[in-house]
Amino acid sequence: MSKSKPGLKKYLTLLAAAVFITMAFANTPGHIFKELSLTQLEDKLYKIDTELQQLAHYSMRTGIGSIGYRSYSHDTAENPEWVQIDLAGETPIDQVILVPVIWRDTKRGFKADGFPEKFRILAGTDQTTNVIAEYSSADQILPRIAPLLIPCSVTASWIRLEATRLSPRAFDGAFDLELAEIMVFSGEENVALHQTVHTPHPDAEEGSARHKNYLVDGFVPYLMDAASGEQSIAMVSRTGIGDHPSLTFDLGDTYPVNRIHLHAVDLSDTVPQSTPSNFGIPTRLILEGSTREDFSDPRILLEFHTRSIFDIGPIITRRFPASSCRYIRLSAVEPYIYTSLTESGSRIGFAEVELFSEGRNVALGQPVGASFQLGNATRSFRTLTDGRNLYGDILPTRQWMNELARRHKLENERPLIIQELNRRYARQKTHLRIMSWLAVLLVAGIIIAVLVERMIHMHQLTRLKERFAADLHDELGANLHTIGLLSDMADEAREEPEDLTLFLQRIRSVTERTGSAVRHIINMQEAKGLFTGLENDMQRAATRILANLDHEISIEGQEYLAHIPPRKQNDLFLFYKECLVNAHKHANATHVYTRLIAKPPHVILSVEDNGRGITKPDGANIPSSLKRRAKLLGAQISVEHPAAGGSCITLNLHIRRFQLKKFRG
Repeated sequence: MSKSKPGLKKYLTLLAAAVFITMAFANTPGHIFKELSLTQLEDKLYKIDTELQQLAHYSMRTGIGSIGYRSYSHDTAENPEWVQIDLAGETPIDQVILVPVIWRDTKRGFKADGFPEKFRILAGTDQTTNVIAEYSSADQILPRIAPLLIPCSVTASWIRLEATRLSPRAFDGAFDLELAEIMVFSGEENVALHQTVHTPHPDAEEGSARHKNYLVDGFVPYLMDAASGEQSIAMVSRTGIGDHPSLTFDLGDTYPVNRIHLHAVDLSDTVPQSTPSNFGIPTRLILEGSTREDFSDPRILLEFHTRSIFDIGPIITRRFPASSCRYIRLSAVEPYIYTSLTESGSRIGFAEVELFSEGRNVALGQPVGASFQLGNATRSFRTLTDGRNLYGDILPTRQWMNELARRHKLENERPLIIQELNRRYARQKTHLRIMSWLAVLLVAGIIIAVLVERMIHMHQLTRLKERFAADLHDELGANLHTIGLLSDMADEAREEPEDLTLFLQRIRSVTERTGSAVRHIINMQEAKGLFTGLENDMQRAATRILANLDHEISIEGQEYLAHIPPRKQNDLFLFYKECLVNAHKHANATHVYTRLIAKPPHVILSVEDNGRGITKPDGANIPSSLKRRAKLLGAQISVEHPAAGGSCITLNLHIRRFQLKKFRG
């Protein structure tokens, strides 16, 4: 065994680990799941969980036993190692299984130890060589504790594993090749079992738990822990059953038997285990077959002799030349000797005995006889052929290995699917949060819109009420004042028929106008003949209201008056009428002067009289009707006091340019 400096080994180990992690992240299969929909991911996770419940579990062996093969160690990973198994002649093979050596990591649990990072599998005959598989770090077969399945379809008389890049072992970081078992299947037969193994180091660790022959001894680092089946208690005899106890199996018919599986008594139900690993297993036994119940024609099928504890395992598997038998007798030539503080003597015990013919356990459910009594009601000979162990159903070896490999694959996929699902759920949660906020904002917007619309409606209703009241007051009030004034003048002209007739006609005209105004009080612009143009209406109103007063009207910018919206014209006219009524009725004026200037974007109307005037400062006693009409117009109203006396009310109306254009259009 070569020696190396610890510092160099540690450096190379860290370097190899860094390279592996980098390649693993670069080639992660997680991107496959990103292409699936959320429903497909959830369905796949459900199927994985369902299938995992139906697969065998990882249950590790305890106690002492053979570990497998370990090559010489090296300072670097790039040191070739190989092993070759010679088969018993040319045989069609369809699957190779590599079982890793398992190391118990104190921080991360179980892991494969010394499993090659880069290797290939070859199989062939004297005339042919076939490369049936090649693996590298890019295939991400590590980390693992499960067997590695290699399907193939080839006829071979030998099989060879060539490793070109080794992995560091956990013990000291040195690089070596370690494998617990190599199985080569032809159907259900492991044709590599107990065959000749060649390595470049034939004397490597001779006499220890690691040896090249242990690569094909049938022992794996697992206990058979199937997902199905009820627990079965192993058959264990009482102490002192004689020097040559035996068990006899009636197969019910004659079969060509060629293989036996002896399942040791399950010892892992307690921690620590209370008995040694070879408990109940004879040191030497003989397996005989016969076609007769009395074994008058016995044939020795197998002689088994345990030379060390490493020849014992949970399932002792032996193949032998096929022989047609109906009855099988297992005789303990050298039985196991049990010794305790209170008793000592021979004992025998097995959890199950399987006898195979053409890959099928023909002993399943068949009766068992014995040369001894059990003496314990909890034990039974029937459990030897019930097809179950302490964990449940006993599986065919190939199926067992395939289920463990399948579990490894699914358990590696599962966290990737969960990670992707969590990413999708987080994204959904974010979207849901955004949608929730949008919904809240939408509801708030709707509420605000409803409130705003309601406020606008209420405002419009208030303005409508104000306008209704203002129009009633300004139009009807002015008309009624005119009617009253004309009535007084008619009364004074009773002696003058022509003047009386004229006043009565004017009263009639004002009355009709008032009736039309009342019918169209909501929108007086729609009344035909009620308004004939702002300039004409102002002239006519002044003549009627100020019939017995001096009055003048000056209008500038007549060409722009028609561009003012009708509603504004109506409000201007009503404001003007109210000014005239106030001047005539309240100010006791004898002369009124009106000036209207239309110069975009302003319209300025001023009404000046020589009456009593407004005595309160800042126009505090401006009639409320004028203020109300100015508010409806959105105009500014002001009062001035001319030097000659009286008052001058000025209305400044700003007409927006787009209103003029819209009206023109």
